[in-house]
Amino acid sequence: MSRSTRHGSCHCGQVKFEVDIDLAAGTGRCNCSICAKTRNWGCLVRPADFRLIAGRDALTDYQFGSLSMHHLFCKHCGVRPFGQGNLEAVGGEFYSVNVACLDDVPLEELVAAPIRFSDGRNNAWQSVPAETRHL
Repeated sequence: MSRSTRHGSCHCGQVKFEVDIDLAAGTGRCNCSICAKTRNWGCLVRPADFRLIAGRDALTDYQFGSLSMHHLFCKHCGVRPFGQGNLEAVGGEFYSVNVACLDDVPLEELVAAPIRFSDGRNNAWQSVPAETRHL
């Protein structure tokens, strides 16, 4: 697999984006409070690889803790198609695309996408949690 342009949206379609992404390079799941509660499945991309096509005015921002991440969601349907952040630990500015919100990825590519688990609950982001089956 290689990097390709994919399209994504929230549930109601108000928010639409496209992204140049390589799911074979890895995706992630985390056990921090917000990722665990929303069952987030993310893939980090650089800002140059992400384009919001529609719905900027439909997005609402939620921040907590260190305020380093913008947890964006559609104010109409509540779905979180992507987030935006800036952390030196991951190389600066990034978008975290919700893999489940990509509309045109073949099932085979989703199934083959490697998943890295992070122990955000214990602020050990580079470590795998002791248990991942619930994520």
